[in-house]
Amino acid sequence: MGADVDLVVPVKTLRRAKTRLVGARLDRPALALAFAVDTIAAALPTVRRVVAVTSDPSVVAELRALGVESIPGPEGLNESLRHGFDVLRSRDPASAIGALQADLPALRTAELAAALAAARGRSFCPDRQGTGTTLLLSAPGGDLAPAFGPGSAAAHSTSGATPLLGPWPSLRHDVDTADDLRLAADLGLGPRTAAAVTPVGG
Repeated sequence: MGADVDLVVPVKTLRRAKTRLVGARLDRPALALAFAVDTIAAALPTVRRVVAVTSDPSVVAELRALGVESIPGPEGLNESLRHGFDVLRSRDPASAIGALQADLPALRTAELAAALAAARGRSFCPDRQGTGTTLLLSAPGGDLAPAFGPGSAAAHSTSGATPLLGPWPSLRHDVDTADDLRLAADLGLGPRTAAAVTPVGG
């Protein structure tokens, strides 16, 4: 797949984002924006295009500076992904389309590229706990059929998607809590997140 993949990335309104990310010196909206910027910047070199589904003007402005298109979408993660998928599918009926979570601040371009190269048909990458999903890929010309939420890894597997299990820890490491952020820092945060984070534990 690789360069023939189009990605849809849902980004919540910043004031509603990362409600489990709590800490005396953590600015949730600023970190959520930094996560999205670093995630998308890491993904851009290895895919054909990225479309973000968001209605937050701060996110739209930041992504415009990266040359990334933003489109408004409905509430709800799966609904937003279906909307983004429909937009991308209308532009290319034969493409492979991926859904990438926006909270992968340690994402490495090479690791995403390796996962995309390993994909055969509809596939998904489970998170580090093995229960959630960080990346879901359609087959070329196929449906995405997102089932994100609790237990999404099992849901995607049951629906016929093949798990992508390989040496790409940064792709599997989404951040919901302060502990997740500490572990992501061990992998190496993207520049925007690193600048936004007060040294963890400091």
